[in-house]
Amino acid sequence: MKYLPRYYEQLDDYLEPGKVLILFGPRRVGKTTLLNNFLGQTKLKYRLESGDNQRVHEQLSYQNFDDILDFAAGYELIAIDEAQTIPNIGMALKILVDQRPDIKVVVTGSSSFDLNNKLGEPLTGRQRKLTIYPIAQLELATTMSNYDLRQTLSQRLVFGSYPNILTAKSEGDRQQLITEITDSYLLKDILTHENIKNSKIMRDLLRLLALQLGSQVSINELGTQLGLHNKTIEKYLDLLEKSFVIWRLDGFSRNLRSEIKRMSKYYFYDLGVRNALLGAFAPLDQRTDTGALWENFLLIERKKFREYSGLFANEYFWRTYAQSEIDLIEEYAGKLHAYECRLTANNKLKAPNEWSHNYPGSEFEVISNKNYLSFIIGLEPRRQSTKKELLS
Repeated sequence: MKYLPRYYEQLDDYLEPGKVLILFGPRRVGKTTLLNNFLGQTKLKYRLESGDNQRVHEQLSYQNFDDILDFAAGYELIAIDEAQTIPNIGMALKILVDQRPDIKVVVTGSSSFDLNNKLGEPLTGRQRKLTIYPIAQLELATTMSNYDLRQTLSQRLVFGSYPNILTAKSEGDRQQLITEITDSYLLKDILTHENIKNSKIMRDLLRLLALQLGSQVSINELGTQLGLHNKTIEKYLDLLEKSFVIWRLDGFSRNLRSEIKRMSKYYFYDLGVRNALLGAFAPLDQRTDTGALWENFLLIERKKFREYSGLFANEYFWRTYAQSEIDLIEEYAGKLHAYECRLTANNKLKAPNEWSHNYPGSEFEVISNKNYLSFIIGLEPRRQSTKKELLS
C-alpha cells in the first residue's frame, strides 16, 4: 500500500526524555505504520515490542523494578504497539521513566478508555498525547492540489478517509475494506471491552445514531427503541466515544430560556464507518442524506484542522425551541464564531435574528462546496506546502 505522509510524521518533535508519548486512535488508522516509519529513520537505539506479546506482559505487568529496567537496558528509545493490552502498563512505564529519566518512550493504543485508565493516574505529568485520526484533508493537501481534493470529495463523503481506503483502486475495494474495518476492528474492539456479549444491541445503537446524523439525540428515545435503561445507553455512548467511533457535540447556551441545551448531537469520526453500518454506499446524487454527510465531514475535518494547527476552541451547536439553529459554534480568543454547513452556496443566508440579537459581535459564515477548503486546510488558494513547512 502506498504510504501517506501524516501530520505527526516527525515524532522526534514530540518525544521528550522522561516522558511517555502516547499515540491514540482507532485500529487501522495508521498508528503502527507511522511508528514503524519513524523507527526506520531514527538514529536512536530502540526496542520495539507489541502489547500482544505474552513475554512482554510477563516482564512489565508485575512492577518488578529489576525486570522493567532490564527490559530497557542498553536502549535510548522504547516503543510499544497496542500498549493497552498489557496489565498495569501505566505503573511499569512510570517506574521506567522515573528510574531512567534519560530514556524516551512512545506507545500506541486503540482505546482511549483503556489507555486513560491504565496510564492516566500513574503517568500524571509524565505523558504527552497525540490523536491519530483517519487521514485529514489538511494532510492530503501536502501532496494533492486543491483541484484534486475537490475531485475526490464525493469518495470521502461515502467511503471515508482511512489510509487503505484512500489508496484502494476501485469502488468495490473501498466498500469491502471499510466494511471489514467496521466489522472486524472497530466493533470487535468495542465488544471485547468489558465483555459486552450482545453485539446486536451495540450495532443497533450505532445504526440509530447513523440515521440521526446531524440531529439532536434523545437518550430516552434510544433507550425506548432498544429496550435498555438510560444508564446503559449512556455507558455505551461513552464507550463508543472513547473508542474513536463517535463524538458528542453539546448545545450552546448562555441560559436564554429559548435555547435548547440538554440534548446532544453525535457525529462519526469517519463517514465510511457510518455508511458501512447502514450498508449505504450509493453515489451522492442518489442519496437523501447528503446534507448530513456534508455536515459531519466539515465538523470532523475542522476538528482535525484545529488540533493540527493549534487552534484550541470550545465547540457546540445552537438551536432554539422556535427551530432556529446553527450547525457549529466555536468559542476561542474571547469571541464566538458561528458556521452553517450547506453543500450548495447560498449568499443570501444570514445568521438567525435571535442569534444576532443575543450575541452581537459574533461572526457568522456559511461553509459550502465553494469555500470549504479554507475552513479545513487553511487559507485558499494555497500552494502545496512541504511537510517541513506544515509542521513549523
